Amino acid sequence: MHPMLKPALRRGWRDLNTIQFGVAPAHALVLGPVDTATGSFLQLLDGTRGLPLLRDEGKRMGLPDDHVDKLVRRLSAAGLLDDATGGGAAADALRERTSAMDRLRPDLASLSVVTSGPGDGMRKLAARRAMRVQVRGAGRVGAVVASVLSGAGVGQVDVLEGGVVEPWDVAPGGLPAEAVGDRRDTAARRIVRQSAPDRPPRRGRKEAGEPREPGEGEPELSLVIIAPRDGLDAHAPDPLTTEPLVTSGTPHLYAGVIEGTGVVGPLVLPGATACANCLALDRADRDPTWPRMLAQWRSGRARHVHACDLALSTTVAGLAAAHALAFLDGAAPASAGVRWEASVPGLDWHARPVAPHLTCPCGAGVVTKGEHPAGDKKPHDTMAG
Repeated sequence: MHPMLKPALRRGWRDLNTIQFGVAPAHALVLGPVDTATGSFLQLLDGTRGLPLLRDEGKRMGLPDDHVDKLVRRLSAAGLLDDATGGGAAADALRERTSAMDRLRPDLASLSVVTSGPGDGMRKLAARRAMRVQVRGAGRVGAVVASVLSGAGVGQVDVLEGGVVEPWDVAPGGLPAEAVGDRRDTAARRIVRQSAPDRPPRRGRKEAGEPREPGEGEPELSLVIIAPRDGLDAHAPDPLTTEPLVTSGTPHLYAGVIEGTGVVGPLVLPGATACANCLALDRADRDPTWPRMLAQWRSGRARHVHACDLALSTTVAGLAAAHALAFLDGAAPASAGVRWEASVPGLDWHARPVAPHLTCPCGAGVVTKGEHPAGDKKPHDTMAG
């Protein structure tokens, strides 16, 4: 282990014996009391020394024999310590890709803030490389989501979309102007490759030197993001299109823009949180005219360009990508069983819980004694990040 104070957390002395790590209240911690010698020793926790060398340095500074080990344990328990060599074999392989690591250092610093154990941030960053995410949609939302996930280190990002790129599909961070007239899926896959920190492993193959199992094929989907160009399909999704995902137990997240309203969520965890069919059944219960209205909105071919404010679509794409990465990294994002919405020009984000429906065959509405469906949980009062 090469202990290192998490560099992402700015340090400052509140008084002669108390140090504050971090600025923002969400992750800031105060450590004290800290004597002068220990305060000086903290400067050595920069990841360049192993524990034996740190113990020797502590002795030269006049610290008690077991002081260094106690301090390291204390800092580790507080979540303030990282390990410059931790994370396992996958992390070691990623460190060897210098150019990729240089691109991903801000992401690693962020992960170190939200993880507690030394090396956990690097372990999660390396784990992204083995994940496969599918994005359904390559418009102003979907293409940006795909490029952000690829740039954040997700190893395989597949984009499904039909048709050709139109001028109104172009967006910063998404499809470029020079792609107009190209196939949408081809253009989107191109920006995914360009956004990647380095060349990911070929589909169905592992890194050089890693063992391969006989008959090993393409990795399973870790997540599907449904970001249709027509925001109605995110606001009121057709249950039939995602029925295979529910049946196979594949997590999926909705995101889109409709008529000046941005939508992120719900994140559907099949069998645990509400699905598209739960949403449709609930709406029909509350508004008997809903199925009739929805059939009219879906009928016929649109003869106009859908309203999709560029700043709003970029915001939706960023929030959807952040929720997706939180889920992939093992957290429980606030979109699970909840849909976040904001409308221009106010952009006041608010949460709408989506409760599982008792008659839906997805099974999320089956509540056992003492349990509550995820959709009934009270959402956060404010949206983080």
